[in-house]
Amino acid sequence: MPSIHVRDVPEPVAAALRERARRHGRSMQKEILRILEDAATEPLPGRELPPLRLTTVLVGPSSPWSRREIYGDEGR
Repeated sequence: MPSIHVRDVPEPVAAALRERARRHGRSMQKEILRILEDAATEPLPGRELPPLRLTTVLVGPSSPWSRREIYGDEGR
């Protein structure tokens, strides 16, 4: 597996990475690998997914569910 070596990392950046790794319960190596994996799988500009199309379904009074049961509120 290829390796990457990063030189001259400023101490505040290294400290922030150590703290982030601690918060996530990972080693610094695993944390940095996770950051790199997330960055490598980010959608490329111009290749975003198309916008979602939302559909409203109207139900009559015979619906077995109420808005409160579905959304936990009484409406907007």
